[in-house]
Amino acid sequence: MAKNLVIVESPAKAKTIEGFLGKDFTVKSSFGHIRDLVKKGFGVDIENNFTPTYEVQPDKEKVIAELKKLTKGADMVWLASDEDREGEAISWHLYETLGLTKANTKRIVFHEITKPAILKAIENPREIDINLVNAQQARRVLDRLVVLNYHLFYGVKFVRVYRLDVYNQ
Repeated sequence: MAKNLVIVESPAKAKTIEGFLGKDFTVKSSFGHIRDLVKKGFGVDIENNFTPTYEVQPDKEKVIAELKKLTKGADMVWLASDEDREGEAISWHLYETLGLTKANTKRIVFHEITKPAILKAIENPREIDINLVNAQQARRVLDRLVVLNYHLFYGVKFVRVYRLDVYNQ
């Protein structure tokens, strides 16, 4: 078993990156987010400082089981999700869900999938940026609060809009 486990978001990235790193590295994908607010109930404890409650998404249980097995055999786990609030949250959720520790975990980021960029990231790890994680959690909690209130008030469901283009006419 490889001494190092690198976890990326995308299976396509995993294949490419594994070719750059050699036999001491196994590269696997989380296939994006692995946890979300619980489906049953509200998922946000309003009485306790708006604390979110997460659950592993059902379609990610096999992925998590495989990653847990691989982390047990690895000396070091490298979390290599994207360098935005969603990517940082994915790394944090992996850290929490897989039961990782600071001693056996490093966070790496890169802006291109080339051998030099990946090797430079490995040489310059950092910790998970909890400020970005908190920003993503705040956005997710607000989504839940707004959707629930809208649903209760109007009795309709709606899907969150990621981008709104407004044009002056």
